[in-house]
Amino acid sequence: MFLRNLATATAFAGLLGSAAYAADCGPEGQSIRVLASDFPAIHAVTEAAEANCGAAAAEFSVNHTTEARQIMNAALTPNPAEYTSVILANATLTQLMNDGLVRPLNDLVEKYSDNIKPHQLITIDGNVMAVAFMANSQHLFARKDILEKAGVDRIPATYEEVLDAAEKIRAAGIMEHPIVMNLQTGWNVGEVFNMIYLGHGGEFFKPGSAEPAINNEKGIATLNVMKVLTEYAHPDHLTHASNETQGLWEAGQAALGIMWGSRGAPILDDEGSSEEVTSNTVLSAAPTVAGGSIPAATLWWDGISIASNVSDEEAEATFAALVSGLTPEMVEANNDDAVWLLEGFKPGPAAAGVAATAQGGAQPYPMIPQMGLLHAALGSELTDFLKGDETAEQALSDVEAAYRTSAKEAGFLE
Repeated sequence: MFLRNLATATAFAGLLGSAAYAADCGPEGQSIRVLASDFPAIHAVTEAAEANCGAAAAEFSVNHTTEARQIMNAALTPNPAEYTSVILANATLTQLMNDGLVRPLNDLVEKYSDNIKPHQLITIDGNVMAVAFMANSQHLFARKDILEKAGVDRIPATYEEVLDAAEKIRAAGIMEHPIVMNLQTGWNVGEVFNMIYLGHGGEFFKPGSAEPAINNEKGIATLNVMKVLTEYAHPDHLTHASNETQGLWEAGQAALGIMWGSRGAPILDDEGSSEEVTSNTVLSAAPTVAGGSIPAATLWWDGISIASNVSDEEAEATFAALVSGLTPEMVEANNDDAVWLLEGFKPGPAAAGVAATAQGGAQPYPMIPQMGLLHAALGSELTDFLKGDETAEQALSDVEAAYRTSAKEAGFLE
């Protein structure tokens, strides 16, 4: 969709110019209630919005939680909704749109346009459904000192090279489990499949339909790569999401990682780790796989949505407040926390991996309505294979069966 052009042409070149800014907070005395994921860049946006517009609101509350994806639909279904906004991403926008829980923003974008550029607008069927403010992707983190000690003379560029480097590190007695990845059972393990499957050139659905198309040679090859990776990962890898992998990295217990770019800044800063780790950590593009030419990754954006089941006044006040935080001043104060799609962004070392992944041609996460159902099926059905309890073919058959059941219930399949 629009994201590849956005990521390669705009986000990483930065935008020039900065206008003087005065906050327009919309209707006063409204309740602003935001649900968001829990990482530094989103904290920066919501804190700037509260600083600008909190005093004009009757209430300004933000729930930063790692469970945002799991609770958002239920939280936005009542009328009035529990939250007036969700800070979301590619997949979660379609998750909410499928249930009609977020509203078009065309009129609000037109009214509060000072901090919004055309490339930030997520437009579907003529309606602006979200305003993006940052890009993200999972990519390679590497410890150059450990690689050198193991006799690896360059940062791996392919999954095959990652595995070769991991074996050399283990054989040298440096680390028994040098790899960290977000392989927690559920959404995370499903996303690892998605990334490596796209790297193999795989297609998720039969052309022009919602019929799944992953039980094939590329799907089997993807699972086999995942299985070998787990052999070099921490024994508890099926419980590891971003907080756990970041923690292992900062503790010096990993040498090669596939982690989110939004974790780059906290890993490279001087908190929670050691100079030995931070000074030797290199962020680079997601690896290619199986001779492919593009990084095995999915490109993401994070942005602002507004709930359908709230009053127009609350919707406007929430949108105005959040957009008020998207300023060059906020970016300058938090430059390295994200790959910002905003004026004033200057790419630094923490943005290098996302930038290289996008510039290498990685594909955006599919924004199609049924993708969330397939992702959920992958997350629930792949762990038996990774544990060694069933074959790759059986695991993929289970995924397609689980997906078909949910897709029929949702009306995507007959």
